[in-house]
Amino acid sequence: MDLKEYLETNALQVDRLINRYFGSASGELGKASAHLLLAGGKRLRPALLLLSADAVRKGSSIDVMPAALALELTHSFTLIHDDIMDADAVRRGVPTVHTLWDEPTAILAGDVLFASAFEFIALADAPDSAKVRAVSMLARTCVEICEGQHMDISFESRDDVLEGEYLKMVEKKTGVLYAAAAGIGAILAGGNPAYADALYNFGRGIGMAFQIQDDIIDLVAPAEVSGKDRASDLREGKKTIISIKALEKGFDLSEYRRELANAEIDAVIGKLEELGVMGEVRDLAREVISTGKKRIGILPESEEKQLLLDIADHFLARSF
Repeated sequence: MDLKEYLETNALQVDRLINRYFGSASGELGKASAHLLLAGGKRLRPALLLLSADAVRKGSSIDVMPAALALELTHSFTLIHDDIMDADAVRRGVPTVHTLWDEPTAILAGDVLFASAFEFIALADAPDSAKVRAVSMLARTCVEICEGQHMDISFESRDDVLEGEYLKMVEKKTGVLYAAAAGIGAILAGGNPAYADALYNFGRGIGMAFQIQDDIIDLVAPAEVSGKDRASDLREGKKTIISIKALEKGFDLSEYRRELANAEIDAVIGKLEELGVMGEVRDLAREVISTGKKRIGILPESEEKQLLLDIADHFLARSF
């Protein structure tokens, strides 16, 4: 099975679980909680959890499927809250939760998904000791995600954000949830500590690259492709790796913190390419991916290990 086929099959499995548990949500809060889940998605974090489980014990993915759903619930909770903080109107090609309902309902909807994630971890078919470790890892991950998001917000009022600070923020905001997906999959499947640690660090590395690539996609991809408002990071004055490297070259993107026409966005992209900023950002993403892939060199060779390596490359090549 190639990666495209695997991801499509996995997404269908996760979608079926989502429909089973959230498809008939009742009440406005229930519907708000289910809104983004039912809007679709690539289900990459569940895929990483299931692949990691099978990489350490083939066939174990069936036992840990509820935990895979838990990672998607956690991801959706962060998206709902991020959209409120960023005042974004579109997510996954549909209106954001706070625009369809209101901000208090959206906050509570995110909280519902956050709490439900731990419930689904507990439903995995694994020893209690492994589930305790998995719950602990997810709890710590959620704390780090909040820290990363706070760092991201605090950067907006600063003009001196360094690349190292950005990478720490990306590690916490995005990398740790991919790390948890891989680590929890290994833990629940009974993987030894060395394998679990290797997969955790692999997930962290490719998750960081995912966010770097996301910074590029936010700028260059049209809304109908990305499913999000185009160049929202630029308009909101976010300190992305692109803006940091641009400022190093004397190109201050803060003047574009306003509503922008597509022609203006295209002009910014052209100048960034000319200055070599986009090339440097792509090189950084490749470096982080390469480091992540080396982490799982200790795993035995298997179809699942190859798919993990393929998913790392996919994170680098994706355009939405």
